[in-house]
Amino acid sequence: MTFRPVKSITEAQATMEGAGVHLYRAFGFHKPREFDPFLLFDDFRNDDPKLFEKGFPWHPHRGIETITYVLDGEVEHGDSLGNRGVLGAGSVQWMTAGSGIMHQEMPRANPRGQMHGFQLWANLPSRLKMTEPRYQDIQGSDIPVIIDDDGTAVKIVTGSFWGKRGPVDGIAADPLYLDISIPPNTRKTFPVDTYANTFAYVFAGKGSFRDASNPYGVRVEKEVAGEEINIRDMTGNRTLVNFDTGDEITVQSGPEGIRFLLISGQPIQEPVAWHGPIVMNTQDELRQAMKDLQNGTFIQDQRQ
Repeated sequence: MTFRPVKSITEAQATMEGAGVHLYRAFGFHKPREFDPFLLFDDFRNDDPKLFEKGFPWHPHRGIETITYVLDGEVEHGDSLGNRGVLGAGSVQWMTAGSGIMHQEMPRANPRGQMHGFQLWANLPSRLKMTEPRYQDIQGSDIPVIIDDDGTAVKIVTGSFWGKRGPVDGIAADPLYLDISIPPNTRKTFPVDTYANTFAYVFAGKGSFRDASNPYGVRVEKEVAGEEINIRDMTGNRTLVNFDTGDEITVQSGPEGIRFLLISGQPIQEPVAWHGPIVMNTQDELRQAMKDLQNGTFIQDQRQ
């Protein structure tokens, strides 16, 4: 087995999207090849309904897939395919925009006024950019959770892991999407595909991602408020850990334990032409998408 060293550690940055939803963006709109096949990752977490209740009103998508994972609160959704529903805590919505779809997502707080979820955008290869739109709504109770002997819990949203497979299927990037909780002061190693781009997003507790045989890890420095911090220090809330190549990662949890998403996918390695919620391969395709929006032909009739 080959240990995956850490390539970079960054903090998600505060931003606003939709009609004024305050969220944190771990990556997106810059350096699309770095996380290929993934394009964007947002953490929408808040305990003030005024900062998220206006939501994401009707807007278009083409050429990508969006994955919405709700931890707390609810997300009411609708789209041009006629799908309507509410995503509750623990649920996942996987939408293949393909040739074009209009949809809206409206977050709703839990009884304590809190909301928490994630959205990941995955690119589609050129052969599937104009495929028929598709929608999957998976309830939390249908997502398998494996609990290891040491108390480590792994929720498998999609992909195969430890002998089980997640319920979301038919995704072009064939990704692995795991929600992992590790108990306090526990070292754990997880297998990953050598050829897949892989990142972890820490959203609770603290931990260090390093080789168990190398207590000092691989020195990767960042600058925060004028101070240098390296990966020997515990990473915590809203931290994105991007890995280099290898077929396993090691995590040492801190005294509070750690919870993070582990996501990997096969790179598409194609040109990216990107404007907002539309991602194509060429500028001509992007201009055609804009023209389709203007003349009312953005939603393709797949029955022809």
